[in-house]
Amino acid sequence: MAKASVRERARYWFDNTMSRGTGALIGWLAAFCAALIVAAAMLAVWLTPGEIENGVPGALWASLMRTLSPGKIASDQGTAPYLAIMLTASLGGLFFVSLFVGLLSAGLKTKVEDLRKGRSRIIESQHTVILGWSDQVFTIVAELVKAREQKSVIAILADKDKVSMEDDLRDRIPDTGRVRVVCRTGRPTESADLDLMNLGAARSIVVLSPSGEDPDAHVIKTLLALAKRRGDHPPVVAAIADSGNMAAARLAGGPGVHLVDSDDTAARLIVQSSRQSGMSVVCMDLLNFDDGEIYLRRLPSLTGRTYGQALSAFENATLIGLRRATGVELNPSTETVIAEGDDVIVIAQDDSTIDLAARPAAVDETAIVRAGRTRLEPERTLVLGWNGRAGTIVRYLDGYVAPGSVLDVAAGHPDAGAGLGGLRNLTLNVKECETTDRYALESLSVGLYQHVIVLSDDRFEPHHADTRTLMSLLQLRDMQTVMHERYSIVSEMHDENNRALAEVTEADDIVISDTVIGLLLAQLAENRHLSEVFGYLFDSRGSEIYPRPASDYITEGRPVTFATVIESARRRGETAIGYRRAARVSEAPHFGVVLNPAKSAELVFEAGDKVIVLAER
Repeated sequence: MAKASVRERARYWFDNTMSRGTGALIGWLAAFCAALIVAAAMLAVWLTPGEIENGVPGALWASLMRTLSPGKIASDQGTAPYLAIMLTASLGGLFFVSLFVGLLSAGLKTKVEDLRKGRSRIIESQHTVILGWSDQVFTIVAELVKAREQKSVIAILADKDKVSMEDDLRDRIPDTGRVRVVCRTGRPTESADLDLMNLGAARSIVVLSPSGEDPDAHVIKTLLALAKRRGDHPPVVAAIADSGNMAAARLAGGPGVHLVDSDDTAARLIVQSSRQSGMSVVCMDLLNFDDGEIYLRRLPSLTGRTYGQALSAFENATLIGLRRATGVELNPSTETVIAEGDDVIVIAQDDSTIDLAARPAAVDETAIVRAGRTRLEPERTLVLGWNGRAGTIVRYLDGYVAPGSVLDVAAGHPDAGAGLGGLRNLTLNVKECETTDRYALESLSVGLYQHVIVLSDDRFEPHHADTRTLMSLLQLRDMQTVMHERYSIVSEMHDENNRALAEVTEADDIVISDTVIGLLLAQLAENRHLSEVFGYLFDSRGSEIYPRPASDYITEGRPVTFATVIESARRRGETAIGYRRAARVSEAPHFGVVLNPAKSAELVFEAGDKVIVLAER
């Protein structure tokens, strides 16, 4: 191998120094400028010694001044050689100063751009870290802002421009109160970028799946990057879109990570909402931080009491279950004794309101109605549209309905009804249908069904899919008006911004799946132990939320306390948690739902009002 020449080595060394950035370039420029000043001074001393005062120091000073301030040459006098030397120094100074200003400007611009990217390490403690970016980030940040009463920080790391993230958050959430949101640009899958978030001092971590292809792969890679840090992070919650990826995500995250199955949770809520009108509104109220929230508290003063006795122990909180060593139990048997170490699960406006009442609220025995249980009868359900979670919805629905029930699927999706053999209670029929076409919908004889579920078609991008859902809802509502038919309608949508438009259709329930998952992640970021509670609520086994006619519990048209409603429900083995006014079902944002009313408050229930209870089917 031929040896490199001295010239090649020198050029290679020079190229390496030049590639070190603005500092190296300015260093070379200063060296060349110094060489010019010295050369001009030595020439002046050698060629025109009579023009120089104070010898070499004077020559150096004169050369320096004309290099840095070329205008000084205009006042010079002397011999032609002296003026020529000073003119050369001035011209060289113009060249070097221009280069210096350009390099300095470029360096400052690069530094400003680096600062805009947010690459400095966060120096905070007890902050909530969000890794990734999707539409759910707005829901999570908005809910955490509501939950925080003291100064706190939410830190976001995403592969997105820092300024763009801040602008989007400012547009969607203009007032963050006492909460400061800090954004950093970086890849959550890279350990060096995770170091920016000061994870060791954080309160909790939320991992979001970005929109696009295979979002679960991004979540799993992020969980692997966190696991590699050997426990140097607080509890982690993450959402997985495809149930089939849950096992891989659990293996990647390890025991310190709680995973939310997005498809499964949304499917359960859609099924329950189709069965019980208002269910989605109740769940949204429980999941957000606006009004009633779920808390776990250990109250030694309740030890030894039965669950039934403890139901009347609070004035401004509603007992709904117990968290024991064996797990969570919602609406347990009224004879269940609260043991030492058990946590009570309550709905309350704030944790400061979870106090035992001085005395139980009055119960009007004469207003209590002893109604029998309604027998489950076969029914007909229509599903309009199809998507990836539709199969899960059908299987969950099969676990709810009575044997002999019928489910008709009307969709133009090529996979509609595929792989759904072995249903126990449902007879499944699949029909080809354009779900936005009025004549196609009329041909289905929709009035024969008790329930209609409108699903978002995953063949289209989310905005277009929501537009098609709105079209189907408008057609159904108009058909109900013209034909004087009544059936419950639950619809699935992607964008929370479309809810206001969907409310015009007066659909009984609208499930915004991304918003539901965002709310759930926010709740778990504040208290991961609530995962057991919400998992229990969304499960078809055990007690669930049911809005039931108020006339089954108390006499309508007369004043009663909510404590009377609780007592009536207790005698049926149920837990009353609120009510819904029929006259206000179209009024946003709560649509007539009131959770956790004061136990001594007097209420008058009218025809059509519902009592919301936790009960077994």
